[in-house]
Amino acid sequence: MKNFKNKVAAITGAGSGIGQQLALLLAKAGCHVSLSDVNEQGLAKTVELLQGSNVRVTTKRLDVSDCLAMQAWAEETVQNHGSVNMIFNNAGVALGSTVEGASYEELEWIVGINFWGVVYGTKEFLPYIKKTGDGHIINISSLFGLTAQPTQSAYNATKFAVRGFTESLRQELDMENSGVSALCVHPGGIRTNIANAAKVNDSLRSIGMNPEKSAQTFNKLLRCPPEEAARQILEAVQKDKRRLLIGNDAKTLDLIQRILPTGYQKVTAFATKLSQRKS
Repeated sequence: MKNFKNKVAAITGAGSGIGQQLALLLAKAGCHVSLSDVNEQGLAKTVELLQGSNVRVTTKRLDVSDCLAMQAWAEETVQNHGSVNMIFNNAGVALGSTVEGASYEELEWIVGINFWGVVYGTKEFLPYIKKTGDGHIINISSLFGLTAQPTQSAYNATKFAVRGFTESLRQELDMENSGVSALCVHPGGIRTNIANAAKVNDSLRSIGMNPEKSAQTFNKLLRCPPEEAARQILEAVQKDKRRLLIGNDAKTLDLIQRILPTGYQKVTAFATKLSQRKS
């Protein structure tokens, strides 16, 4: 897909961060957008920012972990826009917890949004996208879909799953030669609200970490502006890339993992302990 003009893109998590910036850049390129988010105020803000753009904008309050709701949104998108060329499965949440300390309810919550949301978005939109003969599935994984981190087992599990799911999908689409492609995105520290909105429980204390300070510590690592992340994602779509690493942190940790496929774990655990002593 070399040109976004007069195409139609569906975006989850479009009320803030990367999702919002994708909407703005696509609209600027002449692409019509179908936007969803569980946060209606955030969606309204995105629509406000899109005022004056010469494209069709539709919105829906959506819980991506609800399969029937996702199915309905995909149908409504095609009804409202005539077709759909792209789905950006961008919505995501975070959980700070040890493996032992995570409740099953917390695990079901994060898996429902981060993994099943991507699965539902992919499966419900893919048949419609195939009909255009010129489309793209864009699934947002994470730096933590490349390397594991202490206290992030649930988040790691979902983002590693998104990676495997998307890479398998891409191979199937290549074999079908349907004109549809897939991209797995691994952002590093993007300046979004994900850390502030994360669920964190007291189990972090068992490994010497402070739950109250964890969000502050994580926020310091969020350096890349979401508009830059969105720009790189759209460029990767146009270049038909299979994988996109965003930020020097993602690229560095990916390299370390390649050089030290198991040894990086000791390095990460030591660095995490050290950072807690300094905070």
